[in-house]
Amino acid sequence: MKRREFMGAAAVGALSAVTLSGEAAAAAPHAPGPAAPAAGGGAPGGPFPPAWPDPRPYGAADGRSELWLRDDNSFVLDLELRPQDADLGRVWMRDTYVNRFDVDGRSVYVATGTTRAAGRPNASPWNDGLYLWTAPALEGPWTLVDTTGVRPGAARGKVWSPEFVGENAPGRTVVAPWQEYWTDDGRFGKRGNVWAPEVHRFRDTWYIVACMGDHSTKVGSFLLVSEGGLEGPYRLAEGNVDKPFGEPFVGGPAFIAPGAYHHIDGSMFSEGDAAWLVLHNDLYARFTDDMEDITTPTDLPEFRQTPYAPEPYLEGAYVQKYRGRYYLMHAAWAWRSGDADPRWSYLEGTGAKDQYDAVVAVADHFVGPYSERWTAGVGAGHNNMFVDEHGDVWATFFRNPANGYWADPARVADGAVAGVVRLEWTGPHTRRLQVARP
Repeated sequence: MKRREFMGAAAVGALSAVTLSGEAAAAAPHAPGPAAPAAGGGAPGGPFPPAWPDPRPYGAADGRSELWLRDDNSFVLDLELRPQDADLGRVWMRDTYVNRFDVDGRSVYVATGTTRAAGRPNASPWNDGLYLWTAPALEGPWTLVDTTGVRPGAARGKVWSPEFVGENAPGRTVVAPWQEYWTDDGRFGKRGNVWAPEVHRFRDTWYIVACMGDHSTKVGSFLLVSEGGLEGPYRLAEGNVDKPFGEPFVGGPAFIAPGAYHHIDGSMFSEGDAAWLVLHNDLYARFTDDMEDITTPTDLPEFRQTPYAPEPYLEGAYVQKYRGRYYLMHAAWAWRSGDADPRWSYLEGTGAKDQYDAVVAVADHFVGPYSERWTAGVGAGHNNMFVDEHGDVWATFFRNPANGYWADPARVADGAVAGVVRLEWTGPHTRRLQVARP
């Protein structure tokens, strides 16, 4: 495979292997239900890589170097640059999303993510909207989607932005009042940012699930519906005209107004003729048949998970069905303690934030019960899984520069990337998907 940009040796680092207790691993209880993966090898007689015992107690993070993003299992997509990308020489991106769609018998790869506007160091307190890239293959070439037929003269590839508020018309909302840019009393100035977009195709219609970020009038997830092709034009689903999906709750930075914070990092899962909204932590809801709202606007149901104790704040939830099983993925900060003999934990406050990991659990049913979570990728948090045209499974990553390892001054310039990493499946007995090991 042609690799557009390799990860480099710095990504592997000098990590000590996590010490495992075989007795503890064998004695620890697993989640109820037949989908709980057992510690140990792969399926008997199968040509599968083995699953190894997890660090204990449950909630410990697996920091072994084999689960890192490396130059033999991952690369950064060579996305077509926009004018604001010229200085950096690549696209600055968080919350990277990539997927493959079969459109009229051909593969169409789509990439998107949280990006920054010209002259901005990051995506806060405002950014300039959502951009899409497409490619005929994972290796590329990756080009901005052609939006010139939708908005001649506008930025190529930009499919939605708060600046499109002037396109609102009676019965058709493109930008809701709570999504518009606004200016505060001088603390931040211009505010309003859109985060974590995902592209989905359901019943031959293109959808984008995204969320308004911490600096928006209301913070939370929403759905855009294309009235044309992948390039749009997109309008807002009727259920989001007044607010994001779900109910407000206490969360986010202290500067967010009371009652403004809703559930972020929305995702979509579809199967057959039904589609569901997937939200951070443990929430989901079925979309209405017309895809204009969710069937349970309040009191959203919860996935049946095996939580950590105490359960930390989890982001970037995503569900992938693979070989008849459902894989629920979250992003979780791994807290590091110790220098000579480091340990990592997903339990908040047990050390210093170090890596933004991807953790995964498996179930026989969409709602669960889900198995205990395992570390699927070190530093690969807030991502999605997808299957390429050869049947191989991949996940995205972006190397979070907000804290820890990728915030180090020696590495921060290599954070916020549009990356993909190849996964391996440990077989029908242990049923794990994780970063491909050497």
